[in-house]
Amino acid sequence: MKYIHFIINPISGNGKHNLSRTVLDKYFSEKEFKIAVDYSNHKHHAIKLTNNAVAKNPDYIVACGGDGTINEVASCLVNTKIKLGIIPIGSGNGLASNLKIPKLLEEATQVIRNGKTQFIDIGKVNEHYFFSNMGIGIDALIIKKYDNYKRRTLSAYIKASLEASLKFKPIKSILSFNNQIINSNAFMLFISNSNEMGYGMSLTPNASLVDGKLNLVLIPKISVINQIKLGLHVVSKKAEVFKMAQHSLIENIAIELPEKIFVDIQLDGEYHNLKTNKIEVSVIKNGLEIVS
Repeated sequence: MKYIHFIINPISGNGKHNLSRTVLDKYFSEKEFKIAVDYSNHKHHAIKLTNNAVAKNPDYIVACGGDGTINEVASCLVNTKIKLGIIPIGSGNGLASNLKIPKLLEEATQVIRNGKTQFIDIGKVNEHYFFSNMGIGIDALIIKKYDNYKRRTLSAYIKASLEASLKFKPIKSILSFNNQIINSNAFMLFISNSNEMGYGMSLTPNASLVDGKLNLVLIPKISVINQIKLGLHVVSKKAEVFKMAQHSLIENIAIELPEKIFVDIQLDGEYHNLKTNKIEVSVIKNGLEIVS
């Protein structure tokens, strides 16, 4: 009998889903599965719930939400033997899309019942993990502004992007990777493990979760016209043709922002403020086993 623990974010996807213990009981027979369900009530609550669940040693812990919920749950499963499951009920659902996990509940629960797993790489930023992507620069400011909107929708993301583009000032950055040192006045410094950011958008459409590499996208200071061009390329998944972006495959990178004391970053679409101006990013190969 498989023991599965579900962590549900009630407000994921603007709270339009009706996922609950009662609903899950319809898909997981008592004869085959033992299930437990917890509900997160606020940001970072899923971390506490997952750590409590880990102590009970389930076979799977299933994150029911978007990329932010997945990050909180999955981060607690690194260095354990517990497998991550996903029911994508968030707004962007970038990681689930990359893994081809269906959005329809009946199909997503079937993936979990089937129990087929694979190992994926994960990224580490200082003491934090990311599973889809992380960013410094304009995208961190976009997420910071996006958090201020009551509803997480594509239109809200676009509005946040426009607001951020009007206020953002490029960041002086020193990057050390692949035996080179680059000084940049960075508009965007984006590092991805996944081929999708969410909402079907991508800066790294050729990225792989299983290649042992992270995809670095470095964009220096650009004009407003080029910012618009970049946005159109991202929406159409053709960002790789944006000529002002430098693309590199990396296993690790050291980043220093000498004019900053603290650093705003986004991790899997969630805003974080790091109390340092030095960042170490690395890939952990096969760092997480996931039901897919």
